[in-house]
Amino acid sequence: MADLPWWSRRVRCRGPTVAHPARRYDYLLGGKDNFAADRASAHEIEAVMPTVRLAAVENRHFLRRAVEFLSRQGVRQFLDVGSGIPTSPNTHEIAQAIDPTARIVYVDNDPLVLTHARALLTSAPAGRTAYLGADLRDPGSILRHPELRGTLDLARPVGLLLVAVLHFVRDDEDPAGIVATLVDALAPGSWVVVSHSTFDFMPAEMLPRLEAPNRDGRFRARSREELAGLLGGLDLVEPGIQSVVQWWAGDEPGPRPAVEDVAIHAAVARVPQKPV
Repeated sequence: MADLPWWSRRVRCRGPTVAHPARRYDYLLGGKDNFAADRASAHEIEAVMPTVRLAAVENRHFLRRAVEFLSRQGVRQFLDVGSGIPTSPNTHEIAQAIDPTARIVYVDNDPLVLTHARALLTSAPAGRTAYLGADLRDPGSILRHPELRGTLDLARPVGLLLVAVLHFVRDDEDPAGIVATLVDALAPGSWVVVSHSTFDFMPAEMLPRLEAPNRDGRFRARSREELAGLLGGLDLVEPGIQSVVQWWAGDEPGPRPAVEDVAIHAAVARVPQKPV
């Protein structure tokens, strides 16, 4: 097995018997690139939060609106960390519909994601896409990767997407330090897009049930204040941190879902000029 490529070894070792967030998310969005363990995990979450599929869909809508917003601000480079199973419209489809020269680097730590991405995600001829097998918890491995350096020019503004991924970084893994490491590598005028699960909108008596499926402690919902702490030093775009169902959603068809049914915070922020 040592002679197999790294992604094949990981599929065999980790395999279909252990749920993975990217494949579970694919199932919640109605995709087919998932295993029985992913579906069982999704059903367990759905039993305590029946609107979790709606939350997944609204999170994707937020991604689309945020990428469109950044593209209209002139951003032509995107780093999408924790990109998940390809689900149209993907980041490069949204960005390249506005400017075909846009360049996008996708990052995920699930080899199945990378296999599908390389097979399905085709850039516009004038632009470029790349796919990295790396883990957000090791941001240096992302920043040092030759595919990243060969695709994006970090001396120019980049849109960093951390959509529905930071809630899989535990407190003892230094999420604030991870975000800071990535942001420090970006040019001033870059942007950061974040969505993050929260229990802010949930009644206290419901919290033990919501935490029950989180047996391995991998999932960490955070409050508005905790998310703000992860984004320290960035300039938040108005109206700041709010539910994904509300962030610049004026053109979405109504009525909009209730914030407690989605339970995801969202924010877009600008990287300021570095002090001299």
